[in-house]
Amino acid sequence: MKQTRNDIRNVAIIAHVDHGKTTLVDELLKQSGVFRENQEVKERVMDSNDIERERGITILSKNTAVTYKGTKINIIDTPGHADFGGEVERVLKMVNGVILVVDAFEGPMPQTRFVLSKAMELKLPVIVCVNKIDRPEARPKEVIDEVLELFLELDASDEQLDCPFVFASAKGGFASLDPDVQGSSMEPLFDTIVNSIPAPEGDPEAGTQLLISTIDYNEYVGRIGVGKVDNGSVRVNQEVVIVNHHEPDKTRKVKISKLYEFDGLNKVEVKEASIGSIVAVSGIADIHIGDTICDVDAPNPIPFQKISEPTIAMDFCVNDSPLAGLEGKYVTSRHLRERLFRELNTDVSLRVEETDSTDRFKVSGRGELHLSVLIENMRREGFEFAVSKAEVLYKEDEKGKKLEPMEIAYVDVPEEYSGTVIEKLSQRKGELKEMGHASGGYTRLIFSIPSRGLIGYRGDFMTDTKGNGILNTIFDGYGPYKGDIAYRSQGSLIAFESGESVTYGLFNAQERGLLFIGPGEKVYSGMVIGQTGKSEDIEVNVCKKKQLTNTRSSAADEALRLTPPKILSLEQALDFIDTDELLEVTPTKLRIRKKILDPLLRKRAGFKKQ
Repeated sequence: MKQTRNDIRNVAIIAHVDHGKTTLVDELLKQSGVFRENQEVKERVMDSNDIERERGITILSKNTAVTYKGTKINIIDTPGHADFGGEVERVLKMVNGVILVVDAFEGPMPQTRFVLSKAMELKLPVIVCVNKIDRPEARPKEVIDEVLELFLELDASDEQLDCPFVFASAKGGFASLDPDVQGSSMEPLFDTIVNSIPAPEGDPEAGTQLLISTIDYNEYVGRIGVGKVDNGSVRVNQEVVIVNHHEPDKTRKVKISKLYEFDGLNKVEVKEASIGSIVAVSGIADIHIGDTICDVDAPNPIPFQKISEPTIAMDFCVNDSPLAGLEGKYVTSRHLRERLFRELNTDVSLRVEETDSTDRFKVSGRGELHLSVLIENMRREGFEFAVSKAEVLYKEDEKGKKLEPMEIAYVDVPEEYSGTVIEKLSQRKGELKEMGHASGGYTRLIFSIPSRGLIGYRGDFMTDTKGNGILNTIFDGYGPYKGDIAYRSQGSLIAFESGESVTYGLFNAQERGLLFIGPGEKVYSGMVIGQTGKSEDIEVNVCKKKQLTNTRSSAADEALRLTPPKILSLEQALDFIDTDELLEVTPTKLRIRKKILDPLLRKRAGFKKQ
């Protein structure tokens, strides 16, 4: 007999990057009394990972819970980036409704469409929260129309179209049901959640059914499965069986050793949990996303969508440059292998494969951002390694034709730059599908483009639009191979010998192109120290000192003016490297180098290619 559990609401917060999801969750936590009066609370408390805090993005979905007037509201904060879309898809299986956060000025953006379409497919009710209502340029009434238009485009049902709108300022800590009235607290949003999101349903008398939707990992207890109890109840020391909808042969008996529910930012141990509760289960070593924990007598798996396949791959190799092992703590292939396979515990969209060399691993992910976050995390932990240029993963259709991953790119640029952007993306096999007006006097361009056409483009895009352009992409399945693309029109400036860079050598080198290093840097033969203006690579000697004579003093060197070098960030370096180069990553330095350091062998390899 199905029953409704009225004291619980399970809701996910979905939105485009930067529309204020995480700040909104902060306010809901504060106003529900999770923090003590005098407790100092960091901003965006849910973004616990350093990189999340610095970049202002959410990478992993987070669970939290608040209690409002006797109702427990389980809230899941989800990522907004397309690269982490896999997280969003799975989390929606745990909830009974979503809060769609939309910026009161920007309106619905490409990623809003992506996450909303996933919620629509699962027929989840939606509350639209128009956030940042106190922005000077806010235009809430137009944004309402834009959201409803998006609903119609996504074939929303009548119930979904009839969704409630709440107008809020997460920063200001208030919500209101009227765009012209400023509220005083978040109560209108809490009330809307309790009244509009259906309570979870299930059969408390049936056998246990708990679908694992996300995995957490802890050094001390290992893997922790998080999911919602769909039917029956689950209790500590219960014997259960694990089954999986996509792997019918998989069944194994396990015992539940620890069970937690969420309360504020903490996990609280409980002895038992019943239908509708979102719980964390630890003590099951080999638990995976998509596994269903069932009663031993009724092993019925719950269906769930398959995790999206990766679209790009990079090689992670042991660093073998002349400066190897000087800056990192973990440098061997054993360290690298352990760390990459450990990442699979929590990141299900990642694939790690061993190659014919023990020093090299092929790592595949959902996009450049996905892999760059992993690289950044590893270097902060003290790892030293090298990575190759990102390359896309191809497929073949039944007729043996080559297929490649395609993306839809949404570009918002000031009108004067649209010509340059169209030209650049056309060279990269992009096809302009639509052109129209976006808010704020911008032009919106929509392209269909191969994923590899976007590799290394973001840096150019920012330069071409003087930093004013906005580029968002969404994976759009596989399409026929579009032909070769020239990634980079300019060659590299390569160091000719090993040593330390000096002003005199750099001064002569800067006439040849743009430098990435300043004086006093360690360099080695085959290291890329800059970018040339021409298409071929040029070797330069940056360690060359000026010969002193009786009449010339070394003080004359100080008169040489060096142009400040362009210091590349991790993303820029990954964008810049070519297919015959590697990026050397250490905790303190990023160096670009040729795969073949010896100039003679490099030339031979170049001739063989031609």
